[in-house]
Amino acid sequence: MEYMKHHCADIFKCYSTSAMQIDGKWHYLFATEDKGVCLDFSDDFKLNGTVWEGPGGTMSIVPIPGKPNQFLAVQEFFPTFNAPNAKIVWVEYIDEAWVVHPFIDLPYVHRFDLLHRDGVTYFVAGSLCTSKQDRDDWSDPGTILVGILPDHWTKPMELKSVKDKLTRHHGYSRGKWEGKVAGFFTADEGVFSLIPPGEGDLDWKVTQLMDRRVSDISVFDIDGDGVDEITTIEPFHGNAYVVSKLIGKEYVEVYRYPGELDFAHVVWGGKLNGIPTLLGAARRLNKELFMIRYDETKGFVTTVLETGFGPSNIFVVNRQDGDHILVCNREQGEAAVFTTKG
Repeated sequence: MEYMKHHCADIFKCYSTSAMQIDGKWHYLFATEDKGVCLDFSDDFKLNGTVWEGPGGTMSIVPIPGKPNQFLAVQEFFPTFNAPNAKIVWVEYIDEAWVVHPFIDLPYVHRFDLLHRDGVTYFVAGSLCTSKQDRDDWSDPGTILVGILPDHWTKPMELKSVKDKLTRHHGYSRGKWEGKVAGFFTADEGVFSLIPPGEGDLDWKVTQLMDRRVSDISVFDIDGDGVDEITTIEPFHGNAYVVSKLIGKEYVEVYRYPGELDFAHVVWGGKLNGIPTLLGAARRLNKELFMIRYDETKGFVTTVLETGFGPSNIFVVNRQDGDHILVCNREQGEAAVFTTKG
């Protein structure tokens, strides 16, 4: 694969990124987890403007299905796990400017998403914990919360827990399970799939897929056999990047990143320029960003794209002229985009 890195901006503790189209033009969003900004860039890496100056503390940014100029985001989840006042804001682009509205207070919300099924947009969220006395206190586990997203930020949203007692409830990924749209949540207790209600299904379905201590996850068919593999970072903020394959009735490790990792924090699976690809990264030691593809002859082939920058999160934009990888280089304080071919 050919690739080129483009520096967008210096953002202290750059942590969260996403992308959305408005009036046919891409907007690339980058935000800090510390106190500070969320910035909006065009797809030629030029600054469009500032989404907000603060307060910051952004863990996740999620465009709203069916509302092309609107997204939800976490604010006030500050380092390190300082998030009793964390909340979700509703943001919309009006007259070429971003407007931020308060939406719902949600202490310790870390990852969240919007799952659309049978005409309904569902809100799903994972709280890292429920309360904390200090950064090392994990005595009050987190929970998976769900609700139906209203059509406007002024309307209330009722939430309920569908799974609780999840320790270090950190990771999340969207995918499909049993042929339906699903969210995948992780914790010390393992990996759980979450399928929202739909026609023929009256309630949420939660299924435990693994009982290993997992920090982050992607569910994707990397070897092309028609069955999704589960790629995980283990344990919490761990040093293992593992691909597990369903053999019989359980998931068995078939690949482990061969280099030494510390504070691994990125796992993504999908098609990059049409080719099944895994991406990963770590925030300490070599601070690398790497790519994994599967070859029928060679098996898993690993390529290191960059070292020394320490990504926290990425977002991939599939494009006809070559896909873009949006990268939050948290340890370097950089928002960057990799353009790719092949």
